[in-house]
Amino acid sequence: MKLQGLQSKSALTAMRNGFHSSRHIESCQGVSKLKLDGEEFVSNLLNRRWTLPSPDTQIHQVLLRHRPSGSISLLNNSCPFFGHGMKRVGKEDSYFYIVRDDLLHPLVNGNKARKLDGLLPIVEDNLVTDVVTCGGCQSAHAAAIAVLCAERGLSSHLLLRGEQPEILTGYNLISTVYGNVTYVPRSIYANREEILRKQANLVAGCSGHVIWFNDVLEASYMTQISAAAPDHMKMYVSRSAENHPRKVIIVNEGAGDAVALLGVIRLLQYLSQTHLLGKDRPLKFVVDAGTGTTAVGLALGARCLGLPWEVNAVMLADTIGNYRQQEEHLISEFKRHFGFHLNNHCLNKVDGGIVHWVERRHPRKFGNVLGGEIEACQQIAQQTGILVDPMYTLAAWEMATLLSKEAKGETEVVMLHTGGTLGMFGLAQRYKTYFRVL
Repeated sequence: MKLQGLQSKSALTAMRNGFHSSRHIESCQGVSKLKLDGEEFVSNLLNRRWTLPSPDTQIHQVLLRHRPSGSISLLNNSCPFFGHGMKRVGKEDSYFYIVRDDLLHPLVNGNKARKLDGLLPIVEDNLVTDVVTCGGCQSAHAAAIAVLCAERGLSSHLLLRGEQPEILTGYNLISTVYGNVTYVPRSIYANREEILRKQANLVAGCSGHVIWFNDVLEASYMTQISAAAPDHMKMYVSRSAENHPRKVIIVNEGAGDAVALLGVIRLLQYLSQTHLLGKDRPLKFVVDAGTGTTAVGLALGARCLGLPWEVNAVMLADTIGNYRQQEEHLISEFKRHFGFHLNNHCLNKVDGGIVHWVERRHPRKFGNVLGGEIEACQQIAQQTGILVDPMYTLAAWEMATLLSKEAKGETEVVMLHTGGTLGMFGLAQRYKTYFRVL
C-alpha cells in the first residue's frame, strides 16, 4: 500500500507538471517493447536442437553464519525461497545463491556442457563421423568432447599437450577411456592449427573429407541469411562431402567460439523465469574466467533479455586487456553469425564493456596451488556438500562470499558453478605435497 501511494503521488505530481502525457506513456511502452523485442530475439535465437535435453539446473543457497569466535560457518539450503523480502537467520549473516551446473552430468558438467550445448547438434547435422580437438593433459574440454561423441556414436581424436602421465587420472583418464588420445610435445603444440589439421587429415585418409567447425558455422548462417532452410547444414555437407566414408570436423581448443555463447544464453533464459530468479530483481552474477567465454555469454544474455544483472568474472588465466579484447571479439563474432535475428535490437550498439572483470580476491601466480586453498575446498565440501576446486571455482566462491557480505539487501549474489571437479584428481597427482596434509 505504501508503494502504491508513492506511485500515485508521483503520478499526480507528473500530471501537475505536465509530464504525464504521451511522452511518459511512450517512454514506458519503449521499455516494455525493448524487453519484448529482447525476449523475441532470444526465442528465435534458441529455436534449435540442443545437446542437453533441458536447460534445467539446480539452484542452492549458501548461508554464511557468523560465530561469536569471529569465524564463519556454512550451510547449504538445497530448496531456497526465491521471493523478495527473504528473512535472514541473523542480522550479521549473509548468503548467496549458487547455480549447480556441476551436477548437470557425471562427467560433462559446468561450462563445458553449456559451451557444447549448441555445438554438438551442428556437428551431427553435418553427418560427421569423427571429431578432432585439442587441450591440456587434464583438459575438461577434451574429456567432454570424448564423452559426448561416444554417446552419439562419433569417434573423437584428442591431441593433449605434454607427456603421458605415469598413472592416468581425472579428465586425462576419461579422455583416454572415451576417446583416442595422442600426446603432443609442448613445442609442437604451440602451433595448434597445424597439428589439428595434420591429425584430421590423418584420420580422414585419402578418401575422407576434413572441415573446420568455424567454416561450417560460417557457411550455414550465410545460407540461413539468404534463405532460411531448415536443413541448410545437411545441404552444406551434401554439396562438399558426399560419398566420403569419413567426414572429420575440427573443433578449436576449448570450443570458445561464438556458438558456445548459445548454451549460456539458454541457461540465462531458464534462470530468469518468474518462479526462479525472475526478470526484475538486481543481481550480481559471479563466475570464474578461464577463456572468459562463459562470462561473455552471461552478460550477452542479460543484455538481450533486458535483465538488471551484473556479471563479475574473476580473471584467472590472462590480463584484463586480453580479457577485454576477447570480450569484444566474441561479441563481434556473435553479432556476425546471429545478427540476422537482431533487427533494431539494442545489442547492435554493444561492442564490449558488458562484463565486469575483477582480480582474484587473493592474487597469486596462476597454477601455483597453495595448501590453504585446498583446505578451504575441504571446509566447503564438509560443511555444504559442494565441491569446488582450488584453481577456478574456489575463486568464484571467494568473490561471491565477499560480494554477499557487502550487499545491502537490495542486490543479491549468484555464483555459477562451472564444474571442473574431476580436475581435483589431476591436481592431486601433480601437487602431491599439498594434498598429503589433508
